[in-house]
Amino acid sequence: MRCFVHLALALVAFTVAASAQSLTIEEWQPRSTLVVEEHPVPRARFPVIDVHSHHRSSTTAERIDRIVREMDELNLRILVNLSGRYGERLKSTVERFIGRHPSRFAVFANLDFRGIGSPGWGERAARQLEVDVNNGASGLKFFKNFGMTVKDHAGKRVPVDDPSLEPVWKTCARLKIPVLIHVAEPAEFFKPRDRFNERWLELKIHPNRHRPPDRFPPFETLMAERDRMIARHPDVNFIVAHFGWHGNDLGRLGRLMDKYPNFYTETGAILAELGRQPFTARKFFIDYQDRILFGKDSYRPNEFPVFWRVFETRDEYFDYYRHYHAHWKLYGLDLPDEVLKKLYYKNALRLVPRLPSDGFPP
Repeated sequence: MRCFVHLALALVAFTVAASAQSLTIEEWQPRSTLVVEEHPVPRARFPVIDVHSHHRSSTTAERIDRIVREMDELNLRILVNLSGRYGERLKSTVERFIGRHPSRFAVFANLDFRGIGSPGWGERAARQLEVDVNNGASGLKFFKNFGMTVKDHAGKRVPVDDPSLEPVWKTCARLKIPVLIHVAEPAEFFKPRDRFNERWLELKIHPNRHRPPDRFPPFETLMAERDRMIARHPDVNFIVAHFGWHGNDLGRLGRLMDKYPNFYTETGAILAELGRQPFTARKFFIDYQDRILFGKDSYRPNEFPVFWRVFETRDEYFDYYRHYHAHWKLYGLDLPDEVLKKLYYKNALRLVPRLPSDGFPP
């Protein structure tokens, strides 16, 4: 009997060893042995306006009510739905969200790029935008396909600084509405998927995120187009999404914001970049405290507390909420209260004047 027990234990040990040998990098999720103080933040210290959220126009009333209850728990005061579309769909989205909870949601319009570059397209797009604003839109949102895959009426790529948009920019300036624009993707997505690529794991898990040069313009081409567009329209306030994909180079982002007073940014989907450089990022948030807005991007309630913890605490070496985005841990920035207030709601209220402003602290 004892021989059978030893044999069984040996088989278990062999199985465990074999399993360890066959473990893939995607499966490896080591548990830290570091013992330090932890200060989870389930609810933001001050009310928050999330300027970067996405919700379908078909979202049910029951789902919208549940979102509001989740927002209350997180201290999210307003969600800005950037997926408003245009025309009748925009009206439907406004009615579904703002009509049900007027003080909790805002909606940004989008452009219909069909026929862009053809005679009169810009004027038609500008007129539709004005109608959409009159129907409840608080701003204009450009998705990431603009500049990368949007084609004109002749089948050519539309650059970010395409002159067809001039009537749209003039309308934004006249109506005093901000433009939240997503240009490009992380620079590493445009590079070879080799052993030097910091986002290799993410690109292995999500290969469709790779941007090879035979299908997409280079990262720096898109950045140059974006910067020319901002420079040419100083009377339009641009909220450049995702820290402009310069979260890994805050010096570059700071120089851009110094150069262009109408260049604002938001924190959507780049928390991992901020949390790995707590000293540099803290200084950046203080230096540019009037130019940064809070944005999350995908709406997942369980992920917001990681943002609160990075912004509000001095915690060390804690997990990001998606292991494939970052293979490092996060650190808290411990932002001063006045900086937090500007990040969380003051800058948004100033930059998006059509937001409901009741109930926010001074």
